[in-house]
This record gives sequence, structure tokens and C-alpha cells, in this order.
Amino acid sequence: MRLSTKLILAFLMSSVFSTGIIVVFTRALASREFERFMDDRYQSELAEDLARYYSQHGSWDGVAAEFSRGHGPRPISFSIADPQGRIVVAGEKYKVGEPCSKEEFEEGYPIQYEGNTVGVLLLPVSPERSPLDYEFLHRLNGSIFLSAIATLILALFLGILLSSSISRPLQELTKAAHQMAGGNLGQQVPVRSRDELGELAQSFNKMSADLARAFNLRKQMTADIAHELRTPISLILGHAEGVKDGVLKPSAENFEIIREEAERLERLVNDLRTLSLADAGELSMEFQPVDVNALMSDIHAHYLTLFHQKRITLDLEPAPGILTANLDPNRFAQVLNNILDNALRHTPAGGSVRLKTQLTENRIKLSVQDSGEGIAPEEAQRLFDRFYRVDESRNRHDGGSGLGLAIAKSIVEMHNGRIWAESEKGKGLQMIIELPAV
Repeated sequence: MRLSTKLILAFLMSSVFSTGIIVVFTRALASREFERFMDDRYQSELAEDLARYYSQHGSWDGVAAEFSRGHGPRPISFSIADPQGRIVVAGEKYKVGEPCSKEEFEEGYPIQYEGNTVGVLLLPVSPERSPLDYEFLHRLNGSIFLSAIATLILALFLGILLSSSISRPLQELTKAAHQMAGGNLGQQVPVRSRDELGELAQSFNKMSADLARAFNLRKQMTADIAHELRTPISLILGHAEGVKDGVLKPSAENFEIIREEAERLERLVNDLRTLSLADAGELSMEFQPVDVNALMSDIHAHYLTLFHQKRITLDLEPAPGILTANLDPNRFAQVLNNILDNALRHTPAGGSVRLKTQLTENRIKLSVQDSGEGIAPEEAQRLFDRFYRVDESRNRHDGGSGLGLAIAKSIVEMHNGRIWAESEKGKGLQMIIELPAV
């Protein structure tokens, strides 16, 4: 059975059950209130007639004969008590002169004459109803029944609308999920509401877009890996076969080319392994409180000679005091090494690179600013993509694997931090890392 059918039946059954209860109670209450209304009206009219009789005769003498006229010898159905509670006009239940019960006296209807109570009307039993009274009650019950039928029809109509509004988004999600299962990723469904179904549709759309992007990135990365591996392998095989066939001399220069390409291949394989471990959450980490200023000072001292050899100034501006963060010092040093290697390759001779640390709102901020050529802001957003290179000047021959910044991003995120790049053409490139302070 389809979900929409189940929902319609559920709405209908709930409506039938609730409407049936309402009809039963409404008919019972209507009958009771009608009886009460008729009793009150009868007592009121009878009290007016009795008051009129009292005003004409000045006493209750002969009232029984007057009001039993037309009913034969049967005694009257009502009784009248004086203001003190003694019966002055006896009906079927009482005798003249005996007291009535306090409860019946309090429930009796007062008979007024010139502002005074001249008697209390006691009506022990309800009067007989006329056929018109029963006809009215029958029509009232019929109207209640017709209203219940109309309510059920309306409930069925609303149930169809509501079930459609609920099942339609689910049907769209199911169809899109089947298409994704068939390999057609990137499916999007319309968001028709702001309730839980709307949130589900939004989450599905985001998941679908993320899956499509991840799949495309995976395909691109596979192609990039094959491309990156092909170059050093081709060079190694080419030179080795050339030396073997005698086309190339077994010189130190040719062997150095083979060794360099083998080292580059090894670095690429190691970077791929590190990145795959980080993606799987299996990259080993040994966190400990680390003074970030001291770590930056060690990195600065390590790279100072390399930067001076290229006539690039390397400055360090540490924040005052001790900035402590919970880090794996070796892994985080790997992040800084990747960033500084990138800055060293792309900062021209005579330029400068500045290392800086800051403490802002319990967050430690590290920045590496170079004076290179810079890149466009939209390109800066893609620097952490795997194998991404901005232009031909940043190619595989400059020593990088194209994975350094991707590895840096993964390690920083494992430290509950974030890393991003800011740059403009002609204004250099700045790498920024934010970490939680301890």
C-alpha cells in the first residue's frame, strides 16, 4: 500500500472516530438541553397563567378544577406551595397542608404577583411533549448527522491534499535516490516547504552536490596522479633504456637525472600516502601543549640559510608572551614546511617573507606573507585543491608534488583549526592559519 493511501486512510479513520464521538455527545447534549428548555418554557408559561389566575381570584381556590379542565377526572400534574413550603394546591404526589421537601422547594418556579411571591410551582415530572416538539428534535438530530457527513467529506478532501503535500516530496526524493544509485550523481529536488521535509530536501541536495563534487574530484585526482606518475617513470625508464642500449652514456649526469626523478617519484608516493591516511582519519597524531612562538622560531632558524641563499629576507614577528596550542609538533612543522617551501619557490630574489603570530579572542593566528607576484582571489580559494597549479610557472619541475598545501589543510583541520589564502595580483600571497589556544 502506498504512503499516500495510508495517510488518506489514517486521516479518514481519525475523522470518522472523532466525528462519531462528537455526533453522539452532541445529540445527547442537544436532547438534554432541549428537554430542559421545554421544561423551563412550560414552567414559565404555567407560572404566568397561575399568576394571572391568582390576580383574578385573589386565592388558589378552584385552581385545580380550572387547570384540569379538558383532562377528565385525572388530577393536575403540578402542585403549588406557599412561601413557607406547605402545599396549598395538591397534584398527583402531594396532599394539601403537608410540607414539601427542601430540595423540591428550592428547585420550584416562583409565582410572582405585584412583586411578591404568592406561591412556588412544583412540577415533579416533565410534561408530555407535543408532536411538533418531537419533530423539531428529530430535525435537529438530522442536521447534526448531515453536518457529520459533510465533515467527513471535507476531512477526506483535506486528507488527500495533506497526503499529497507529504508524499510528493518523498516520491521526488525516492526517484532522485534511485537515479543516484544508478550512477547519475548531482540530482536536485525542489524544496517545497520550510518544515522537516524541506530540511530533508535541502540536506539531500547538499549531499548530492557534495557526492557529485567528490566523485568529480576523485576522477580528476586519479587522472592527475596518473599524469604525475607518468613523467618521472617515463624519464627513469627512458634514461635507463638509453644507457642500456648505448644511446646514452653511463655518465654521472644521466644517473643523477634517474636518481632525481626517483626521489621525486618517492616524494609523490609519500605525499599520496599521507593524504590518503588523513582522508581516512588514520594519520597518527601525538598532541601535546606546544609554544607556537618557539615552534615558529625553530622553523625560522631552519629556513634562514635557504632563504638567504636565494637573497630573500625571512622575518619573524612573534606575539608577546607564550602562545600555547595543543599540537602534534612534527605534523604541524610539516604544515609550516610545506607553506615555506611554497613561498621559497615563488618569491623572487630580493623579495621578503614575513612570519607572524597573533592572539585574538582565544584563537592563535599564524600568517606567512610573501612578496611574490600574487594570484587572483578566486585562484587563492583553489590553492588547497590536490594537484592544482595556478599557471605554468608553478609546474612539476619546480620540485613540488602539487599535494603540499592539500596535506597542510588536512593536518590543520585535524588540529581543529582552519587555513586559507589571501592574495591579489601584484601584492603577494598570504597563508593564514587559525588554531584554538589552550
